[in-house]
Amino acid sequence: MRCIPPDVVAAHGGFGTGCQVRDTVYGKVEGVDDTAHSGTYFWKGVPFARPPVGALRWHAPLEPEPWTAPLAVKTFANASVQAGRIFGPGLHNTYDASIGTSLNQAVGSEDGLYLNIWRPASSATKLPVIYFIHGGSNITGYCADPVYDGAALARSAKAVVVSANYRLGVLGWFNLPQLKSGTDLQGDSGNYGTLDQILALKFISRNIANFGGNPGNVTVLGQSAGANDAVALLTSPLVVSATPQLIHRAILMSGGLALAEELPNFSIPLLQPASYSQRQGQALLNALLIADGLATEDTIATYVADRTGLQLAAYLRSKSPAEMIKQVMTKLTPAGLGWTTPIPDGSVVADSPLAAIKAGKYLKVPLLLSYTRDETKLFTQFLALSPALGGVPGLLVGEAAQLNLMMNFHAEATPTLAEADLINQTYLPVDRKNTGYNARLTRLNELFFLPNRDALLKALTRKQADIWYCQFSWDKEPAPWNTVFGAAHAFDLPFVFGNFGPSVFSNVICSPANEGGRLALSAAMMAAIGAFARNGDPNDPALGVLWPVWPKTMTFDATLTEKKLSVQ
Repeated sequence: MRCIPPDVVAAHGGFGTGCQVRDTVYGKVEGVDDTAHSGTYFWKGVPFARPPVGALRWHAPLEPEPWTAPLAVKTFANASVQAGRIFGPGLHNTYDASIGTSLNQAVGSEDGLYLNIWRPASSATKLPVIYFIHGGSNITGYCADPVYDGAALARSAKAVVVSANYRLGVLGWFNLPQLKSGTDLQGDSGNYGTLDQILALKFISRNIANFGGNPGNVTVLGQSAGANDAVALLTSPLVVSATPQLIHRAILMSGGLALAEELPNFSIPLLQPASYSQRQGQALLNALLIADGLATEDTIATYVADRTGLQLAAYLRSKSPAEMIKQVMTKLTPAGLGWTTPIPDGSVVADSPLAAIKAGKYLKVPLLLSYTRDETKLFTQFLALSPALGGVPGLLVGEAAQLNLMMNFHAEATPTLAEADLINQTYLPVDRKNTGYNARLTRLNELFFLPNRDALLKALTRKQADIWYCQFSWDKEPAPWNTVFGAAHAFDLPFVFGNFGPSVFSNVICSPANEGGRLALSAAMMAAIGAFARNGDPNDPALGVLWPVWPKTMTFDATLTEKKLSVQ
């Protein structure tokens, strides 16, 4: 369909039929009128930064160069470079079989700093804005994941939905002295992924009104690592002092951001100290030099000392993403240095986000915190971390085999899988007291998500009352996946976005039997998000019950045929 000329579109307030053309401060962008299919207009692959390649690798993101002719933004742009996982983009930036064939390989591109915008197909203006930050442990994930398509949420919530890629892993957070200029606090922080997220927020602030959004009403919606990143943003000195204000509400799904010393003993922290990232950066440099035959374990210190920071920085920037990811996977991860978190440097990320909250040095906005009942059923491999947790992985199958089983599972077919085909016999029967699958993963949750959650809530409730809390408890998957996953981490995402089509977990979530309750629950959850984005309060008639502020808990659940919401 031919687009309306930009001058004609502008003359009608930017709202026309056919393709959708909008102004940004960098130039016009030409999106898609998807009224007939999704009831939205969308713009996909909008650049919000220059490609962070070459000399701009490990550099604070720069605004994109302006363009003159309208820029077609109708398809998703590249995913950020990452090691392939079942939550990643595969070889084609979408859900397909290549996800399984590219595990642990470099996928995506360094040229990945693009965002996507959906809005209802109407002439409405000043709509609330929802900015989504995807999860993936800050090492994997991509906005083109079908679960994250923003059309259904934009339509249901009557909001403008924005998602944005950000740099991941050692390309997104990297702390090495040889890369520091000494004159640029932001670039020297190593928090490139956080800076990408801040630049996306600035793009929203400066441009979203032209897409019908209200830059004075922006809700950050982060899940998992995205929720951790949202906490980092709310406590970032850059965001706290930003004018105009960049964030006005926040929804934190399954996140927290505490250091080990801020948690009970033996807890698993979601934030590592700056010293960890320094060890990680040095380990990657050493591994690359040794792999290239430029030094040995015995000579590495001398080799590094004999070269300037500029020389070593140039060397690192000459390495391909595949070379770096290989060393991360084979050398750093086995040494316990494969984890990526924001770097608490004090200038971009607070030295301690929890301490910043306790001191009132954060952006105090209405908050909605959400957790799933069975968070750790997505992390069953963690049971192998300690004999006290069982000492062996929870599942018998690895990522590739699990992905294949899920891709080929059909709920309406004659059952061929049983719990014993998937769950390690060490944890069977699953309901055995103390040592069964459910009990072991409950204990893991008590060491992992719950202490981080409790530390965050304790800090926040000292400073504000406008906090709402909910638990996602839906576990009506077809057997045996209802036991394997239950209300697992990330299983609330299809409900939040209203997307149950083809994606990594869709076959094991959806069945004809659970459709009625599943869709009703999703509609209620999207209604609550829309209300919160509009008003800073998630209460909506669609819930059917009043949702009080914390410490009350709203439980989102459903029977096979209808939603089931309750307050405790």
